[in-house]
Amino acid sequence: MENKKIYLANHLKFFDNIITKKRLEIIGVINQLISSNNIKNVLDVGTTSDNQNPHSNLIVKNLKNINKFYSISDQTINSPFFEKVLKKSIVDNLNEQEVKELKSDLVLSSATIEHVGGFENQKMMIRNMIKLSNEMIIITTPNRFHPVEFHTKIPFLHWLPKNIHRMFLKFFNLSFYSKEENLNLLSKADFIKLAEGENIKYEFKFINLMFFKSNLIFIAKKIRS
Repeated sequence: MENKKIYLANHLKFFDNIITKKRLEIIGVINQLISSNNIKNVLDVGTTSDNQNPHSNLIVKNLKNINKFYSISDQTINSPFFEKVLKKSIVDNLNEQEVKELKSDLVLSSATIEHVGGFENQKMMIRNMIKLSNEMIIITTPNRFHPVEFHTKIPFLHWLPKNIHRMFLKFFNLSFYSKEENLNLLSKADFIKLAEGENIKYEFKFINLMFFKSNLIFIAKKIRS
């Protein structure tokens, strides 16, 4: 039993180290974009209240040359790091005053869009992020077609059709992740569908792990009318 606990602890530590390394690579990409686009303020979407896990809010806390940070989250955020915090879901309707108070050069979301629910919620999240942005939005998320799914740590299973994938997750007692509102993985093709009809031009950057794209970085700029 003790050996099993040690194995599980080492297993989790191994994945944590990988996740940290990939997030540091993502931070590098985002900082380059901030520098080249003269970004001065950032709104973070999906901020977590957790201050114990070293991964929590890692990306936004490591951005460079930013004057002001704002946050929108459905959690209660008590942190002097953010100048303004709105407790509200990014998939809710935002009123004019909320948009005015939070509008920022860059609206950034890391590892959140896969946790807001189905297609319509993900579409609403992107639409709200565009509404809140003066210049640019950046969304990072794990790539559905990487061989390892880093929430469950199970390889290949998530390549199955989503309904079958969820059925297997229930079988493996992973009922939380089997629900669409808790985990709905995205691919590049999914992002292209989500971006349809929006007044943006966009591109993708990728983070690689084991010769496969492990993370997608969706970068969109508003089209001036």
